[in-house]
Amino acid sequence: MGYSRKRFSGKGKPRYTAYFVDIKGKERSAGTFGSEKEADKAWQKAEVEIAAGKVGDRRRGRQTLRRYVEKEWFPNHAIEASVRQNYTYWLNRYILPELGTMRMVEILPVHVRQWVLKLESDKVPAPTIRACKVVVDAIFTTALNDQVTYLHPGRGVKTPPVATKPRKIITPEQFDAFYNAIDDHRMRLLAETDIETGLRWGELTEARVKDLDLDRPEGVLTVARVVVELVPEFHPEGKRFLVKEYPKDQEHREVRLARHLTDKLRHHIAVNKLGDNDLLFWYEVPTEARRRIPDVLPDPDTLGRTEPNEKGRTYKHGTPSGYGAGRCRCRHCKDAVAAYRAARRAAGKDAPRVPKKVDTDSDGHISRYWFRRSVWQTALKASKLRVRITPHGLRHAHASWLVAGGADLVVVKERLGHGSLTTTERYLHTFPDAQDAAIGALDKIRGRRSA
Repeated sequence: MGYSRKRFSGKGKPRYTAYFVDIKGKERSAGTFGSEKEADKAWQKAEVEIAAGKVGDRRRGRQTLRRYVEKEWFPNHAIEASVRQNYTYWLNRYILPELGTMRMVEILPVHVRQWVLKLESDKVPAPTIRACKVVVDAIFTTALNDQVTYLHPGRGVKTPPVATKPRKIITPEQFDAFYNAIDDHRMRLLAETDIETGLRWGELTEARVKDLDLDRPEGVLTVARVVVELVPEFHPEGKRFLVKEYPKDQEHREVRLARHLTDKLRHHIAVNKLGDNDLLFWYEVPTEARRRIPDVLPDPDTLGRTEPNEKGRTYKHGTPSGYGAGRCRCRHCKDAVAAYRAARRAAGKDAPRVPKKVDTDSDGHISRYWFRRSVWQTALKASKLRVRITPHGLRHAHASWLVAGGADLVVVKERLGHGSLTTTERYLHTFPDAQDAAIGALDKIRGRRSA
């Protein structure tokens, strides 16, 4: 039950403070007034609003955005570990430096518009601005629901448009050239499994023997888990790889395999003596150095000179100067600078070399960075293809090839694990030859007009 308390100001005039009890049973003030009648109306109004669920703690709206995010919103916001990692970066890099010092109730749509324009002027990419705006909207949606503020400043504020670019789908011939350029037979099978199944990277690198049904000529792979590579501070146990017991769409799915791929996987499992819980594809820790310095280096006088640098100077191949000042990365220059550094370390002039450590875990999950640098880019360079191919691009190619080959869209949707058929429809007409019929029709009409 609320009430009014009479007090006297410094001038001897009576003042009345209205008090009410909030939903937690704590007594709060609804303001101070010049008459008891006004104070009574204030606490009665507060009690009515409490009964309607419209009153929160007014002091919470006076906290800064940074404090609200760090103390209330982020710790109690249920999101995936990988999403939390991305949100942390966007908050610290783009959002809190500009809006963090402002009070929650003082942030208006005009301030959000000014923040978006500043990001644009700082040349922040449009997709990043859109992602940051999603975070800001999520913060104020929660604040509005929790009655921290009574205005959502992000509503109606637009971000720069993000252009939708056409997907570049590789042809089977281009994939074959890339596939044959991969040296490691295990990684070659990984790439073939990727193009044949359309699995996401985290699904492919978490696939285990127990997920395969090889009892039939055409096997079936069950997608039941996904692995995510994280910065250790965002992992519950401070590790690098987090295995989630569900794929992206939170629904297990079965992918049927071609007979030739089934045979290859069956042979791969037998040769490597893999158990049911072993990964199909894993990072193998090397037992020896990747490259040894030759015992005898060639005479630099017999190797010619480097290309001119920015100052027009050239240097002998097979020398540290050719590597450093000449910016040459040929094998002879690399060997020369490696031998020079090894000699300095042996003489105690430089600290011993710390071996590079590849991020993995006890199961041998493959690091995306290591795979891209050591396998993917090496094969791409050796294939001499002029198209850009990414591991995720093989998933796009798989979908496009299926649609171009006449596969039912619903089947393709289920095979890829799409949540909506609209996503699958984006692969219509993405195959490089998809517009041949349209060009043929145009030529036919133009030919008729010319005749």
